[in-house]
Amino acid sequence: MGKRMRPHTHTTAKPLLPIAGKPIVQRLVEDLAAVAGGPVAEVAYVVNPAFGTRVEEQLVRIAEGVGAKGSIHYQDIALGTAHAILCAEKALSGRVIVAFADTLFRADLKLDKDCDGVIWVNKVEDPRPFGVVKLDDKGLITEFVEKPQEFVSDLAIIGIYYFADGERLRQEMQYLIDNEIKDKGEYQLTNAMENMKRKGARFKAGAVDVWMDCGNKNAMVDTNTKVLGFLEGDRTLISTKGQRTNAVIIPPCFVGEGVDIIDSVVGPHVSVESGSRIAGSVVRRSILRAGVRVQDAVLDNCMLGESVEYAGAPADLSLGDHSTIR
Repeated sequence: MGKRMRPHTHTTAKPLLPIAGKPIVQRLVEDLAAVAGGPVAEVAYVVNPAFGTRVEEQLVRIAEGVGAKGSIHYQDIALGTAHAILCAEKALSGRVIVAFADTLFRADLKLDKDCDGVIWVNKVEDPRPFGVVKLDDKGLITEFVEKPQEFVSDLAIIGIYYFADGERLRQEMQYLIDNEIKDKGEYQLTNAMENMKRKGARFKAGAVDVWMDCGNKNAMVDTNTKVLGFLEGDRTLISTKGQRTNAVIIPPCFVGEGVDIIDSVVGPHVSVESGSRIAGSVVRRSILRAGVRVQDAVLDNCMLGESVEYAGAPADLSLGDHSTIR
């Protein structure tokens, strides 16, 4: 539900919030499709029914954008990662990638066919909020531990998994539910993978160069900054459709269609969506949604929702849709 991203998630589902002009989940799907090693047959989304048909239709279009069928599956009650994935059991066959929809990464991913699965990890300072793995000297995973309160490993599972046999994964997750096997009160994917490992499955750890969080406003702005840096040099990021009067745009930036920039400096590391207007202002390292109006302001490390109007003193802001501050 993206509670840490409120007020923005009151009106936009968290995975559909934009990073460098594209929804988080669209960037994720496109990145994973690029490493799949062949055509993607289906992208199955597990959602809360409260997200509504408009969100579901957008998700299906994202799947169709990579040449795949899009399907929607519902998890009415949050009962853990294994339970969530099992809600899409009809899609669990053959080679499967499982990904949390608010995870972005930068890596040379390889779907290793010499094992039963790959779990991508990243070294973290505090592993207690994460599932972690222990490795042997050959890089094979020897143990999965969910949110350890005592130090076990600092290799955190980032939320991207490859399984060579989706049906086998489905059976192990169903076993957890049939036998009421829970950890921290929920049905955990790590428990299913641990059972598979005990039965001989070989899992390898994959490394990522950059793991980007989208958990709160500051993290979103930081991720937007990093992604724009990766895309620097892409001329399609800055639309020329819009008024430019005494305007300075310092790349890397995303500027959507119909954005007016008047007597202002925008950038670096700014995303401005379509129909916005910036006048007499300086905007740095921020995300501005569609239809924003900024007048006589200095903004840094900000996230402004759709149709926000802001005029005034220098600020570090997180404003939900249709807010007005003058």
